[in-house]
Amino acid sequence: MNIQWYPGHMTSARRMMEENVKLVDIVIEVLDARVPFSSKNPDIDKLANNKFRLIILNKADAADPVVTDRWISYYKEKGFTAIKTDARNRKDVQKVTALVQNICKEKIERDRKRGIINRPVKAMIAGIPNSGKSTFINSLAGKASAKTGNKPGVTRGKQWIKVAKNIDLLDTPGILWPKFEDQTVGMKLSFIGSINDDVVERHELCLELLNMLKNFYCNNLTERYTITKDMSGEDALAKIADIRKCLLKGGELDIEKAERILLDDFRAGRLGRVSLDYPEDVR
Repeated sequence: MNIQWYPGHMTSARRMMEENVKLVDIVIEVLDARVPFSSKNPDIDKLANNKFRLIILNKADAADPVVTDRWISYYKEKGFTAIKTDARNRKDVQKVTALVQNICKEKIERDRKRGIINRPVKAMIAGIPNSGKSTFINSLAGKASAKTGNKPGVTRGKQWIKVAKNIDLLDTPGILWPKFEDQTVGMKLSFIGSINDDVVERHELCLELLNMLKNFYCNNLTERYTITKDMSGEDALAKIADIRKCLLKGGELDIEKAERILLDDFRAGRLGRVSLDYPEDVR
């Protein structure tokens, strides 16, 4: 598959971020913990040059915890502060407030020496579509401040949100980058729903996902669908259709419905804790 998706609104969003990043002290980047390399937009590093940084490995409850810990070490080696979260868990997210204050302590101390007391830290939150940014913001703010959805493109404009007494957060739309040099990256972003499903060949995508899961997490597939490692991708989809009673008129298996079930189950974390990026593959 040749997967590319960079709609016009992302060009506008990137330009807006370029214009506003000078207003903030820290850039918080939300990644998907299941694919912490593929979901990291290289353009954000350029935008956030010379800013304090915090990386959030979101959806950690759906990722392999051992692999997630390796990614936290990887990003710390690269000079980032990195933590794992489940954005739906407000208690889990609240630790970010103190962490942002600690990362920006030099800036806060400079303000204090100039007689500026209690000026809020200004943060920009960035990430790819469908990474859970809006859910993260709402948990941090303790209220529904940002629109949420399980498809890319829900957030289209910028908005300032007070998420704590001492932190103002600039929410920005999810953006990708114009071209994926490695098509495996585009494929993994399609798995997690960061790319519009309409531009992807779903059948081929599902075969690729099944192949990866069979190689590394076959027990998860067996538990969920009774799929075994020796099954072909086509047979595995047929098995999903069979056990989920996906039938067309005449009793024929509805493979398209089985494909939707597989992707929905993966994206919602119903296939267990799975990671598809590994630090040792990108060092």
